Amino acid sequence: MEKNAMQIAADMGLGWNLGNTLEASGGETGWGNPMVTKEFISLVSDSGFNTIRLPVAWDQYADTQTGKIDDAWLDRVTEVVDYAIAEDMYVVINIHWDGGWLENNVTREARDDVAPRQRAYWQQIATHFRDHDERLVFAGANEPNVDNQSQMAVLADYHQIFVDAVRETGGRNAYRTLILQGPRTDIEKTRDLWPGMPEDTVADRMMAEVHFYTPWNFAGMEKDENWGKMFFFWGEDYHYSKMRDRNANWGEEDMVDDLFAMMQHQFTDKGVPVLLGEYGAISRRNLKGEALERHLASRAWYLEYVTRSALEHGLVPVYWDNGHTGNFGFGLFDRNRNEIADEQALEALLRGASQ
Repeated sequence: MEKNAMQIAADMGLGWNLGNTLEASGGETGWGNPMVTKEFISLVSDSGFNTIRLPVAWDQYADTQTGKIDDAWLDRVTEVVDYAIAEDMYVVINIHWDGGWLENNVTREARDDVAPRQRAYWQQIATHFRDHDERLVFAGANEPNVDNQSQMAVLADYHQIFVDAVRETGGRNAYRTLILQGPRTDIEKTRDLWPGMPEDTVADRMMAEVHFYTPWNFAGMEKDENWGKMFFFWGEDYHYSKMRDRNANWGEEDMVDDLFAMMQHQFTDKGVPVLLGEYGAISRRNLKGEALERHLASRAWYLEYVTRSALEHGLVPVYWDNGHTGNFGFGLFDRNRNEIADEQALEALLRGASQ
């Protein structure tokens, strides 16, 4: 447990999310992905990723009266963690959306119900993983719904409970790097509302986390809305003259750099690394012909540019993958066949990381 958070962040390199799997409602295969295998995690590692983020649900596996997490589920998560550790990857485990028990209840009214559950779950999780080395990192939440200072004060309390619960379990957890989420993991809200890191019993063992799907019109929007239309083409050199109304008109390269520079100034320049815990852009394979070709080239440029800019500003980029490789999918891999499904996107991420 010798490395501090900055040293671990420097080693993390390019990361990947095992999305829509261990956090799925109803069980690991509940959202259409297969059970995770050692061979699949080896494929992810061999494809160039050095970090894997495991979104995990715990509440649905806990006794509603006692809060005791099912031992079989703790063992299954451990099995997947150990697949990645065997590949010498860094692993991040969190409490993900998990029915929204925490992230939808960051309020003073809900605090007395949520806080004990946050403490109880993390005491159990941390105890179970206490003997894992520094390659395992804990993240206290996912995307907490916080929009003002009052809610931020409650989130800061939840963060402090997380840190204290982990440290109290002792052993290697006394030194483990821990990750704290900004409000909504939104960069501008984090700049405006973040009060500072929780108190800790050891120095330099915490990271901040934000996510990035900007502009949403390009990265994730699946239908036109009254506030805006979908973008199919992103990047100043990738606009398409035949579909001008689908070219991005905000959120391009300069904005990426400006937003990441905010996090660099707020955190990394002060010795606190930042996990870009999720980012990505859907593929719009319903397009045809030249429009599809240009869209995919534009998407590849987005993935390359965001990855490169994140690393240049001291952020650890962790690509979001929901396992879906069709229209509106983020998937890089065919998880059923255990093979790469989107070479273009994967190569773009690797170019961004290598540069």
